[in-house]
Amino acid sequence: MSEFEMLVSEHRGAVERYVRYNIPSKADSDDVLQEVWLAAYRQFDRLKNKSSFKDWVIGIARHKVKDYFRSRQETIDIDDLPESELVQSRYGLVEYSPVHETIDRLSDNDKQILILYYFENMPQNEIADRLGIPLGTVKSRLNTARRNFKNAYPYPPKGADIMFKLPKIIPEYKIIPSDKEPFTVRWEELMGWFIVPKVGEKLTFAIYDQPSRKGDYFYEMEVIGKAEIHGIEGIEIISKEGNFDKTQPCTERRFVAQLTDTHCRYLAESHVVNGVRKLYTFLDGEDFLPNWGYGEDNCGNEINLSPKGIIVKNGSDITVNVDKAPLDIVGRYTIEINGKSYDTVCVIDVGTYNDGILSEQFIDKNGRTILWRRFNRNDWALDRYGKLWTETLPDNERLMVNGEVYVHWYDCVSEYIF
Repeated sequence: MSEFEMLVSEHRGAVERYVRYNIPSKADSDDVLQEVWLAAYRQFDRLKNKSSFKDWVIGIARHKVKDYFRSRQETIDIDDLPESELVQSRYGLVEYSPVHETIDRLSDNDKQILILYYFENMPQNEIADRLGIPLGTVKSRLNTARRNFKNAYPYPPKGADIMFKLPKIIPEYKIIPSDKEPFTVRWEELMGWFIVPKVGEKLTFAIYDQPSRKGDYFYEMEVIGKAEIHGIEGIEIISKEGNFDKTQPCTERRFVAQLTDTHCRYLAESHVVNGVRKLYTFLDGEDFLPNWGYGEDNCGNEINLSPKGIIVKNGSDITVNVDKAPLDIVGRYTIEINGKSYDTVCVIDVGTYNDGILSEQFIDKNGRTILWRRFNRNDWALDRYGKLWTETLPDNERLMVNGEVYVHWYDCVSEYIF
């Protein structure tokens, strides 16, 4: 068997799931798959890094799917679309969707333009060609449909209400080392976002700059239903985000996440940029994994935590004994904050989100985060910020990680402690 045939055999299932996920018609999806494999065979010699074959061939499939939809000129009949397709084309199969229910209550013209623009991610000029109307008419209809959707949507933005759930200034806190042995803990939170991906869960958290301790951004999280992405079942979460000084409008982000007996992982992330809904899933390779992937084959973060000894903390000195994005319990601590005292273990990760980033996460016996603290390696994002972090934040706490300086940047707490 040739190298190409071996790689095709290994990744055929993922490619077929991707194409059939986007093209429900079996006959049409079979035709597109033939085009994908033919194109991959012809271009295989140009692929220098064969270990990236999966991402590469998914990219070919993505282009072939786009070509398929560009070649279709018929007008979509909204009433003929299956309910699951409306939601799957954006977030997966969501059992409950206020977005879908709201769209169902709109006029046919509004439904049609919103589905083409948001669900099929079709540019306005292509919508004009598809419907046989001027581009100006598309823009006018889209603005009208957005306004009608906003008026009908049962959950309007609640930026002013979110902020008052959390203080504008983070309470002063103390981190007190304990002589007791660290406890094991089941940590089911979605890494970096503090919410447990289970139906019915809600949570608000905020970011506080250091050393000012002032609130910067706040996030209101809510699980809104079950979802399925590329054949994998998960949970859909909506996050409404804004800043404390109200200089920016509230925005919305969506996730699909999966919680198993051993791991918690992201399956998809979606947000709006310049009026365009951007959606990334675990099949999108370098567009998804650097920000949302974790663990081998994106298995996610472990949820049954116990000390492994791969990270050792002695005061402000930290020794990391492995090379690849380690996460470990490094000790037991009492956190005193907001007039309360919490018995916690400290979980440190290095390079989970990005090379040069370290976090300290203090988790109680319920598996909930009491305090989360971010540190930047001294030269992290130097091209972007133009200064070392010891220069930008000269008075902030510092950690030494294998001899390199990391500087405290900001903290996160949630309404769990208030």
